[in-house]
Amino acid sequence: MSKVIFQVHAMQNERDAERVSQFFLSKDAFDDQNHTPGELVHFSKWPRESLQIPNHRHWYVENEDKQIIAVISTRENEHRTGGYLWDYLVVHKGYRNLGIAKQLYETMLEFIEQQSGRYILTYTCDLPQYASVQNMFAKLGFQLIGNYPNYYYEGEARLAYWKKL
Repeated sequence: MSKVIFQVHAMQNERDAERVSQFFLSKDAFDDQNHTPGELVHFSKWPRESLQIPNHRHWYVENEDKQIIAVISTRENEHRTGGYLWDYLVVHKGYRNLGIAKQLYETMLEFIEQQSGRYILTYTCDLPQYASVQNMFAKLGFQLIGNYPNYYYEGEARLAYWKKL
C-alpha cells in the first residue's frame, strides 16, 4: 500500500491552538492516557501560549472532515543558541502507519534547518507503549543520551534523545 500525502498546516491563531489542544486531550491521540498533571496543563495551555514565543511552532494534519488527526511541535531551547526541543508528535490511532508522522517530522526538520538549528533534543517514556517511538528515534538517527528514572511517575523513566544537525 502506498503512503497517502496529507497537507501539513502551520498552527497560526488561537482557533488552531484550541483545536490542537482538543486533539492532544482526546482519547484518540495518545495510547497512554495516564497523563501527568503537568501534561494536562501543557496540552490545554501550551499551544495557545506558544503563539507568542519566537521559534516555537506547531504543525497539524487534518482528515477529509477537517478534524485534526496529527500534531508535531518544536521550540528553540531557552538559551536561544540553535538547539531545538522536539516536544510532541502525535498521530490519531486510526491514521497511523500512513506516513503522516514522517511528513510532520520532515516539516519540523526543514523549519529547524532554516533557523540554522544545531541539534534536536527530544524525549519519551520507557514504558512498552512507547517502544514504537523509541524505534522511530533510532531510525531517524537520534542517540539515546539519558535516562531519568521515575521521572513521570514511580517506575516510569524519561528517555532523552539527541541528534546533531
